[in-house]
Amino acid sequence: MVLNERKIRILEAIINDYINTAEPIGSRTIAKKYNMGISSATIRNEMSDLEEMGLIVQPHASAGRVPSDKGYRLYVDNLMPKHDITPAEAAFLHQMIINNINHIDFLMKEIAKAISVLTRYATIVSEPKFYKTTIKHVQLVPIDERSIVLVLVTDSNVVRNQVISLADAPDYEQLQRLTSLLNDRLKGLCSADIGDALFTDIIHNAPEADRAAVSVILSTIMSAIENEDGRQVYAGGVKNILAFPEFSDVDKARKLFHALEEREMLITLLNSGDESDKIQVVIGSENTVDEMKDCSLVKASYRFGGRNYGSIGVIGPTRMNYVQAMSILSGVVKNINKALGELSGG
Repeated sequence: MVLNERKIRILEAIINDYINTAEPIGSRTIAKKYNMGISSATIRNEMSDLEEMGLIVQPHASAGRVPSDKGYRLYVDNLMPKHDITPAEAAFLHQMIINNINHIDFLMKEIAKAISVLTRYATIVSEPKFYKTTIKHVQLVPIDERSIVLVLVTDSNVVRNQVISLADAPDYEQLQRLTSLLNDRLKGLCSADIGDALFTDIIHNAPEADRAAVSVILSTIMSAIENEDGRQVYAGGVKNILAFPEFSDVDKARKLFHALEEREMLITLLNSGDESDKIQVVIGSENTVDEMKDCSLVKASYRFGGRNYGSIGVIGPTRMNYVQAMSILSGVVKNINKALGELSGG
């Protein structure tokens, strides 16, 4: 059976109408709402062919038709119009990202929040990977007699600030000397390079009075760069799911909420598939997680220098507005990549 131009127009009408209304659509409604120049009887025959092709389904005997996952896939891959975010949205995103790129945890939360507001869907964002990340610079800053701040700059120009509590914190001059020692010994190394021997040697070369503090500082540095599994995943707008009639069933909504609280599952969702910055769409039954079978996931990775820093995903019902979700996500990723490029230059 041939998918001709008329069938395509009818399929697009069904998809667009169902995205907007969440109601099955019949041939009479299509004839009234869309100027196709054909009768409702002809439309009905074409809809029967589309159903036979597996592109639409009839949820109830007396109802109209709704798109199938296969129909959405055809739409996303071949029929969907392209749409870019507005210059104002692009400027807003770029400014937000460039202002907060050195505070990665705050930035990821803000991105998750912003995308969920713009799309009205749930958003998940992962922090950059820190596995095999090398140390670019270490700075120790005093706070008071019992605490200091460790400022850790990685080769990806991400800055980590962490307060370290100590029984007796070194003073400013001592911290300057320890900062110099740590940079001399750790610059350019990743966690795999910092073995027990180096760990012990650094402590031994520190002033005796500071060795206990150096041990705690080294442990803090190691935990920050040890492996990518320690990175955070931030979610935004999860409650937006409740606004969609597909999730009016309390048990279905509860299972999805529970799945979205599982950090390892979220990391798996974000990490699966292509690691380029190309937008990827996983539709309904294509999801490997059972709780996601009624959802679609639009995702992409943000990258710089051929390196995957992290990922962003937008989760909504299968009838989500793919044009909107993909354009906003594309705009966010482009601006993160641009900001990382600018940051690497200074």
